[in-house]
Amino acid sequence: MTKPYHIDQNPHKGNRGLARAWYAAKNSWCGMVYAFKEESAFRQELTLLALLTPIALFLPISLFEKVTLIASLIMVLVVELLNSSVEAAIDRISFDHHDLSKRAKDFGSAAVMLTLLIAALLWATICIPLVIKL
Repeated sequence: MTKPYHIDQNPHKGNRGLARAWYAAKNSWCGMVYAFKEESAFRQELTLLALLTPIALFLPISLFEKVTLIASLIMVLVVELLNSSVEAAIDRISFDHHDLSKRAKDFGSAAVMLTLLIAALLWATICIPLVIKL
């Protein structure tokens, strides 16, 4: 009989302390680079962040509102990365059409769309009063 799996047996979990943090940061950076190279939606959303961040910083609003606007754009990137990871896992299993695979991919896409909607609502809520004052 085989022994039950234990986390100490995972060869990828051997690092501790600063070494673990270093490798985690390195893996995170690799994920960002890969997403930039391979995912057009990620590049588009990163461009949105790059264009709108300076605008948020220079708007005559509170620091909290600036952080809220920028954080909403970063959350779009976070959800896009999660969506891309779901798609990659599904594609690793099979490229064949399957209703559950489609459902998983559609859920991820819907999550990105809702996050974009939240960001748009936050930007509109904070920026429209500024435009009305002009």
